[in-house]
Amino acid sequence: MQSIIIDLFQKPGQYKKVAGFILVALLAAFPYIYFNNYYLHIAILVGIFVILSLSLNLITGFTGQLCLGHAAFYGVGAYVGALLMKNLQMNFFLALIVSFLVTGLFGLLLGIPTLRLRGDYLAIVTLGFGEIVRLVFINWEEVTNGPMGLRSIPAPSIMGFVLKERYMFYYLILIMVLLVLFLMNRLINSGFGMAMQTIKADEIAAESIGIYPVKYKLIAFILSSGLAGVAGCFYASYVSYISPTTFVYNTSVTILAMVVLGGLGSLAGSVIGAAVLTLIPEVLRFISDYRMLLFGALMVLMMIFKPEGFWGVSKRVKNIYKLKAGRRHHERDIKSQ
Repeated sequence: MQSIIIDLFQKPGQYKKVAGFILVALLAAFPYIYFNNYYLHIAILVGIFVILSLSLNLITGFTGQLCLGHAAFYGVGAYVGALLMKNLQMNFFLALIVSFLVTGLFGLLLGIPTLRLRGDYLAIVTLGFGEIVRLVFINWEEVTNGPMGLRSIPAPSIMGFVLKERYMFYYLILIMVLLVLFLMNRLINSGFGMAMQTIKADEIAAESIGIYPVKYKLIAFILSSGLAGVAGCFYASYVSYISPTTFVYNTSVTILAMVVLGGLGSLAGSVIGAAVLTLIPEVLRFISDYRMLLFGALMVLMMIFKPEGFWGVSKRVKNIYKLKAGRRHHERDIKSQ
């Protein structure tokens, strides 16, 4: 038995696999360790924001396109799923697929004219799109019920078994998060993922080797918006009530902060960023009058001392070594003179 364990850890890459297996086991056991509805609720919110953070990282972290309207896709997915389940009695999992397709279509329609833009221009367009969608939610009362929102959204059901308990939602979002992580990891490490990262590094160089940037950015934008729609559909079914106030500009900024704080272009960073920015406001709730002030101060300090995010340590270390090497080279030049 001892030799088997030693061989397991001596194989290249096995540390990550073993650590991942242990983490998944702990997450699966979480409801039994802390069987508390409040803790489970926070864990479910973390799972929702992990999917949102991963989806935004796909377009912002891996292709370098700044999007400030991600909450709009989140809201479209929530309203589409809620209307299908409430009015047409559609099964949750089928509604989940339709929400992905509809929000992906919105991403396609927005992406075709805008993804040729870069930097601040794209950010402004997506910001405007987010505000348009919010106003539609408020004013299209015949469909969205306006500011009052949609109530009594059905819970998911599997072969007639309704998922009513909170721990059931926890396991459902855990499975969804693991599935999204698996698929995104495969995507990022494929030829498509390498092409996206090449475009982020240098679009002109990418074009010179036969990579068409608009095509890859558009596909990434469609997938990103579709995944946001999936998170929205789950959220609607989980809370059984949605309103336009949930899908505002502040939500887009929060998701973007999760991506940046966790580390741009890092799947693990998206998970860490979503967990930290969801948990810190709850941890600081005992100082309710000052918690957002302290929260903001912590974010500023984080950006000063770890600008590449929680999972940007290796890049940060490389930059430090480059800086030291540059200083040594400069000192040698001075001495030689």
